[in-house]
Amino acid sequence: MIRSRADALRRGALLLKAAAIERPRLEARLLLAHALGLTSEELLRDTRAPADMTLYEPLLTRRAAREPLALITGRQEFWSLPFAVSPATLIPRADTETLLEAALELFPERNWVASILDLGTGTGCLLLAALMEFPAAFGVGVDVAPDAARLAARNAADLGLSARAAFLVGDWAAPLGGRFELILSNPPYIETSAIPTLMPEVRQHEPAGALDGGPDGLDAYRRIIPAFTELLAPSGAAILEVGQGQAAPVANMAEHCGFMATTRADLAGIPRAVVLRQGGAKKPFGTTARGS
Repeated sequence: MIRSRADALRRGALLLKAAAIERPRLEARLLLAHALGLTSEELLRDTRAPADMTLYEPLLTRRAAREPLALITGRQEFWSLPFAVSPATLIPRADTETLLEAALELFPERNWVASILDLGTGTGCLLLAALMEFPAAFGVGVDVAPDAARLAARNAADLGLSARAAFLVGDWAAPLGGRFELILSNPPYIETSAIPTLMPEVRQHEPAGALDGGPDGLDAYRRIIPAFTELLAPSGAAILEVGQGQAAPVANMAEHCGFMATTRADLAGIPRAVVLRQGGAKKPFGTTARGS
């Protein structure tokens, strides 16, 4: 069936609104542009032009069933860069950009950073965005899922960064040696009991292994923070994403291992990143973390 683009957009927005999609008009437009192989700007230049509904309606049906928009289009922007996504990885989120903001504040001299590690790399978005900002650096991304490591390598190639990035399949820091000036990680941190309460886009379509942080959400941090004693360069920094309410216990773990810990909030004011530096005195668990 052929409709005008304006009619197709109205129909799409109504269908998505009925499915309780939060931004139905915007998502209808993005899906129609994807179906027609156009940018949003190209789509809106002539809304009277024809639109083939046989290409558009299956995409609307998938989104109305709460499949994430990014998985339907196969792309997600992060740090103003395009990334391919798949069901093997978490979809990049704006909150995670807080880690990059913290890194740029810590290292204003961009050429100083020579080596970057990303643990649980997923799409590679954190590592590859960091490599764009630190032009002298080489990066290593590690993920336990082979499909994720392959996707990250594809994204590196798409961004012209293959020569500056390597991706390994491994269990956190297990395959690694050497030290890194900058370590980044967005590990799983959702409490196991909270997984069934997540929105359907997340619980039904994103990998459970990248979400489930164990009974208290902190299992991954217990694994990776002690490894930083061997992986972090003396003048380097490790920056970890955390969930709401987790900054203090994660900072306490780090201080127990001898690191200095500070926090950085996201745009909503939620402490989202914990920044670790060498040089803190070891402390027992349960003490109050310092804020930035």
